[in-house]
Amino acid sequence: MDANVKKILTDLKRNVYEPVYFLQGEEAYYIDLISDYIEQNALTEAEKGFNQVIVYGKDASMATILTHARRFPMMSERQVVIVKEAQEIQDLNKEVGDKLLLDYLEHQVPSTILVFCHKHKSLDRRRELGKKIDKYKKVVLTTKRIYENQLPEFVLEYVRESKVTIEDRALQALCEFVGTDLHRLANEIDKLIISVKPGGAITTDQVMNQVGVSKQYNIFELQKAILKGDSVLASQIVTYFENNTRKNPIIPVVAFLYAFFSKLLMATQASDQSEKGIASELKVSPYAARDYTLALRRYQLPKIIDCISFLKEADLKLKGVNTGSTPEGQIFRELIWRLMH
Repeated sequence: MDANVKKILTDLKRNVYEPVYFLQGEEAYYIDLISDYIEQNALTEAEKGFNQVIVYGKDASMATILTHARRFPMMSERQVVIVKEAQEIQDLNKEVGDKLLLDYLEHQVPSTILVFCHKHKSLDRRRELGKKIDKYKKVVLTTKRIYENQLPEFVLEYVRESKVTIEDRALQALCEFVGTDLHRLANEIDKLIISVKPGGAITTDQVMNQVGVSKQYNIFELQKAILKGDSVLASQIVTYFENNTRKNPIIPVVAFLYAFFSKLLMATQASDQSEKGIASELKVSPYAARDYTLALRRYQLPKIIDCISFLKEADLKLKGVNTGSTPEGQIFRELIWRLMH
């Protein structure tokens, strides 16, 4: 988890609240995580009726929002004002609205917790508000999209907080099949955790069932077949993919293999080519590193470069470039043969 997000959540759980939170950036998951915690925990259920206001940016001006914020709480030590979709506030990034917010930041109301959820982008730093808001260090959180190599750490921390563990293969499958959508990833983990006892482990079979992937015919088994030179199994999996393209679209499979061989190319330059060294160099789990060490024994540098070229060519053909009337199943089958021979 992002260190700044973790610090804010730690303070909130200690009942330490700031008068203003301006949550902005590309990663909406962390923005929602903080705003939801405040919405659910800053006030008791009895206090929320008079002291919690939720507005949406497209329906409000900055003046309206700040009028709510300047009210005094009723029969409570504080009130909460949450602005969802704050990037759509009518006069935000306009001179009048920005000036009103800057004035409020200079004279914050201590009994109000004012939360702006400014999603998918950050304030324009060329404008006065974007330049000046950063000086309010406790106020601003800017989130960034998580990278693929950071997903295992996110999942491990998430399941650890739920008092369960996850198998290495299950971790890899979850990251690969769900991807960097943290909202969906957290939701899938929550559904998996329901069926796991405290102290238990999320298994690979559970993940495959949850995300709707065949246990026997999937991208991991295809990759393993390629690396082991198992032509029979590879052909069976390719046939399954051809017959189930809705569940297994071929272009993402090619992208997955391209990412693997690209990292394999990086692995050839690693000074330490043990599993531990590869895991460190490529920032992958030790379990995933086994596939790279296996591949390094089978593939020499020139062949790796050729495979990357084959994958690029197949990707273009699958997208309609220089393909003529060749079916995508045939393009895919020829690709797998070229990767293995």
